[in-house]
Amino acid sequence: MYDYETERLASFADVLAGELPDTWTSFYHSSEDKDDLVELSNRVWDLDLVAESLSERPLQQAAVLSRPDGAQLVVLDRHDERDGFLIAAVAPRSLPDEAYRGVHEPNGIAVADDPFLSAEQVAGDLLARYDTALAQVRHNVMGGIQPSQPDRVVLTWQQDGSVAAAPVGETAGAVLVAHGFIQDPQTGIYRLSADDTRAQARALREIGPQLDALGIGTALQHPAARTAPTAAMPPAPAASRNPTTRAR
Repeated sequence: MYDYETERLASFADVLAGELPDTWTSFYHSSEDKDDLVELSNRVWDLDLVAESLSERPLQQAAVLSRPDGAQLVVLDRHDERDGFLIAAVAPRSLPDEAYRGVHEPNGIAVADDPFLSAEQVAGDLLARYDTALAQVRHNVMGGIQPSQPDRVVLTWQQDGSVAAAPVGETAGAVLVAHGFIQDPQTGIYRLSADDTRAQARALREIGPQLDALGIGTALQHPAARTAPTAAMPPAPAASRNPTTRAR
């Protein structure tokens, strides 16, 4: 039996994804994806129109739009006898509550049944607010990690002995990964564990020259209470840059 509502939402989301700035893909969740829909409902980043809709009726279907950097939007049916859809931001997975402290929810919007007009509304309103909120949350997660610049990777010692860096471009990121760093897909933070301190020190020594050959400088940032191992590379000092103060 032909399901018009399913086709309508899925088709709208597909076209919308192609009209948004940058690269987005669309994935449709039917009523059979119960666990996915529940998890998605819990991650909808909204305290206004979309939250009210979800409180009145659980998700029966949805389309998720995803960007390569981890950003996600969800497209939902409206249940107030009006045409069109609701579009909301989706919060990153598995982040501590502290990361959201002081960050305003990028509440969703209602749009007409026109993906081209809706793409303009999303790009000019919701997406701008979502990107701002995402940047704030990711900054909060970074904590004491000194931010890198496009032409310099700043590696920061952590209290557990690991080394972390963010944000890092694709070219520098590939070098870090090749030397044992693991990137968190939600925050973009690259971390090199201290499980093997000799391997860690060797990786730090080798990273500097390789990045330098690519025109990217390196700096190693030490927290006040920690002295770096003598085997670590001797980078140039990082430029002074204070992280944004967090409050809620």
